Amino acid sequence: MEIVVCVKQVPDTAEVKIDPVTNTLIRQGVPSIVNPFDKNAVEAAIQLREKYGGRVTVISMGPPQAQDALKECIAMGADEALLISDRAFGGADTLATSYTLAAAIKKIDKVDMILCGKQAIDGDTAQVGPEMAEHLGRAQVTCVSRIELDGQTVRLEREQEEGYEVIETSLPVLLTVTKSINEPRYPTVKGTMKANRRQIPVWTAAELTVDPQRLGLKGSPTQVRRIFTPPQRVQGELIQADTAREAAGMLINKLVEAKLV
Repeated sequence: MEIVVCVKQVPDTAEVKIDPVTNTLIRQGVPSIVNPFDKNAVEAAIQLREKYGGRVTVISMGPPQAQDALKECIAMGADEALLISDRAFGGADTLATSYTLAAAIKKIDKVDMILCGKQAIDGDTAQVGPEMAEHLGRAQVTCVSRIELDGQTVRLEREQEEGYEVIETSLPVLLTVTKSINEPRYPTVKGTMKANRRQIPVWTAAELTVDPQRLGLKGSPTQVRRIFTPPQRVQGELIQADTAREAAGMLINKLVEAKLV
């Protein structure tokens, strides 16, 4: 079984800053990590390979530094990795990104299952996976928390607010997974050494059968007008009193003064 996992290198959210002039994220000098949901997808793919056999290929669209994320996935246990990188892809929204990734998967050919994280922690759109399925014309199931195979039949548990929905579909299929599906393994020393020696192939726009007008900023109908950091909430006042009755009276007086009651 051929499994492709799409991963994204994202800025560490604890370090994100916003350029007030361009209204874009400042990525220079900011630590990058593998999107946590995508790590769950990589782990799910490795577990499927261990149980049913096959091969796991991890792909990412991004700048050259995204090779670090791919090597981490190889260190976890992925078999192959591929970077989709070109200046023409710059500024892509979810539609252009999904179009480019779908073109790469078409070139890989004979892919039985595509796994993605539920969403990326920087954009939080959860759109790229479903849009890829539409470009590829294959079945999709989102928010998957369990995967079982029986030949060409895939039995899934889909996470919902008040329980799980059990769905059966057939290969080929695209799935997005939640964090509850597993606990990603840590890269091993042997795996890290293997990853460090690996040369990651890079595909540019020239290697893909694509329409240049659908790539990058040109192919992105979505544009960000403004981005900002919400102001910090003002810390509330702590009312101190000898008894609960006294504290309640003080609270009521303050609410009256503020014309809230």
